[in-house]
Amino acid sequence: MERSFIARNPSVLIFLAILSLFTFGVTVLSEGFGIGLISTSFVKTLGKTLCLCLIAVAMDLVWGFAGILSLGHFAFFGLGGYMIGMWLMYERTRLIVAESLAQGDIPPTAAEVTDAIGNQIFGVVGSSEFPLIWAFADSLALQLALVVLVPGVLALLFGWLAFRSRVTGVYLSILTQAMTLALALYLFQNDSGLRGNNGLSGLQNLPGVSAPQSVVSVWFLWASAAALGLGFLLAAWLVSGKFGSVVRGIRDNEARVRFLGYSVEVYKLAVFTLTACIAAIAGALYYPQAGIINPEEMAPIASIYLAVWVAIGGRGRLYGAVIGAAFVSLLSTWFTGGQAPDVSLGFYTIKWVDWWQVLLGVSFVLVTLFAPQGIGGLFDLWARRRADRHGADLGPDDGALREKEASQ
Repeated sequence: MERSFIARNPSVLIFLAILSLFTFGVTVLSEGFGIGLISTSFVKTLGKTLCLCLIAVAMDLVWGFAGILSLGHFAFFGLGGYMIGMWLMYERTRLIVAESLAQGDIPPTAAEVTDAIGNQIFGVVGSSEFPLIWAFADSLALQLALVVLVPGVLALLFGWLAFRSRVTGVYLSILTQAMTLALALYLFQNDSGLRGNNGLSGLQNLPGVSAPQSVVSVWFLWASAAALGLGFLLAAWLVSGKFGSVVRGIRDNEARVRFLGYSVEVYKLAVFTLTACIAAIAGALYYPQAGIINPEEMAPIASIYLAVWVAIGGRGRLYGAVIGAAFVSLLSTWFTGGQAPDVSLGFYTIKWVDWWQVLLGVSFVLVTLFAPQGIGGLFDLWARRRADRHGADLGPDDGALREKEASQ
């Protein structure tokens, strides 16, 4: 009798239970809904960390299980942030402009309101006209759809071109990095339609919502936790079935899987596109908590950091990716936030704000050399049952079973 999905994957239930307890605990200790032991800024940090854990799950799915080392998934993460950021900035500006113009003696026309919104948003880059890509910025439903559609279509086109040409290995990694760099350089231009280097700001203010940031931060924490839980559940379900067996086969021996009759390109394209959409959802939840997004967030180094997180946490273990992202993200916040004490060597003082990236690089090298299974390998959550051989014949006759052999 075939066991259920949860029975075959007990780590999923454990992970969801830990995530629920964590979310409940932060809520109780928060300023918005609890006793105020955790500040609003730290609640936002924890919410953003959950979003980074979600993109780490996507990275582990595409790299740890499918063997595709993508150095461009943070581009999809950023695109998701830009798509929701466009609505947040447009709607917030519209409310401010409408309130300001309503104080005049003559009610403003729709064209005057639109021009005023354009001046407020694009005046910083010397323009006042809405680019074509802002055509749906006034619709929350459409922008939410674009959060998934834009990165998904980009990943689908890029993946189709790359995989049909059978580009693999380091060459594919270079191509994904080149795609990320090209997108970032384009967005840095003022005529890109997304305010160039200025990016989109004020995203932490939800239009039409009068609740304080202490409450809004907890709302986003809940949303981030729900997205991470669902994303982890989806990824675990995919890798536990036939689909997971095929993509692991592609990772280990692509030629053999192709020889068995499987369409390798289709499986690769499915994983690449799906993980791009997951990364975009993570970005759409991350940047409203960060409050700002600019093209620098899409720099290729961000995707390299993502690969480091997964490697440190344990590639090929979904919970390992979560551990790695959470560990590095929170540790980075501690070191770069000035909370880590400087270390005086007498002739030189180590300031962790400057040396944090060096420490991260050294950690990656050490994990690669001495602990290739990462942090997740130190405590494997998967239930491993030893075969019960007692009472089973080990030979052609009934007396072939020996207790010594059965215990081996």
